Amino acid sequence: MRSARPVGLLLSAAAVVLWAYGMTRWQPLTEPLGPWSENLPGNNAYWARDLRFIAIMAVPLGLVLAGRGQLRWSHPAVALGGCWVAADVAIDRADPSGIEATVLLAVAGCGVLGVLATVLLWRERGRPLATDRKRLTGTACLAGVLMLVAVGIESPTDREPELNQGALATAALLVAVAVGAALAAAPARTRARVGLALGLTVVALLGVGLVRAAAPGTRLLPEAALGAVLLTGVTLLAWDWPGGRPIWWHHALAALIALVGPLVFLVAIAVPIMLLLPIGATFTALAGNSPINAADSDVLLSLFGLLSGLAMSLLLARPRVEDRRQLR
Repeated sequence: MRSARPVGLLLSAAAVVLWAYGMTRWQPLTEPLGPWSENLPGNNAYWARDLRFIAIMAVPLGLVLAGRGQLRWSHPAVALGGCWVAADVAIDRADPSGIEATVLLAVAGCGVLGVLATVLLWRERGRPLATDRKRLTGTACLAGVLMLVAVGIESPTDREPELNQGALATAALLVAVAVGAALAAAPARTRARVGLALGLTVVALLGVGLVRAAAPGTRLLPEAALGAVLLTGVTLLAWDWPGGRPIWWHHALAALIALVGPLVFLVAIAVPIMLLLPIGATFTALAGNSPINAADSDVLLSLFGLLSGLAMSLLLARPRVEDRRQLR
């Protein structure tokens, strides 16, 4: 896809702006008023942190799309994401807030992104353009699972309007990343695939809105359906169509995996991490925020989404016919 580079860079820049807004506008809303035990936060009180971390993950995903999945873009993109998380923790300790801080962080973040993109473009001069379809398909799958985590986040606080705003914006961004990466992974940009991409985007965005419109605690089934639609659409966009038509039973199997896989992986990954590794509490302490009260758990849903998305990528990132036959 010839537009992969500008689209990927634009989506990365949008993720930077979303991260800056989340740091300065949503994060202050989640912090308790004092250190007294009766005011300690409960389960998933730091929802802004998860949305922010997911936005950070969208930055390298956009860069992978911009680099058409090539390793010379993917490796620096992943390194940037790791450094950005470390910077996020340090900035969170400073408790920035207000429009001035939002603009400053957005400009600084876009500047860093621009410098890295410039260096990568300079290193690529004179080299033939190539596309790693498998890595792009995996990127689309990862974005799809992260979208499910973002759209399903709930909070025990009274900040549901702001949470809805953040979840909708983050999920919409990841829908765009998923569809863009899947279309870039396609062997050819035909009218049928472009039309499918547009339709999938509209349906997924409507699904995001419907999931958030559902009452908290009742979103599991619509969320699973949304994930199945988006991830199955990713396979339809990215996989080969021998003879000009999809191999429908392959996509039916992919739909089944997309329906149950994300939830299974999220649970299988979350339970041992919650029991053995206090990662959420560690990030809370590093950021200088109040700990979650002893009766609840400090979980990092964004990490669970990242690992689950990587697992789904291993199952569905098979764009070529010879790869898909391994599913039989």
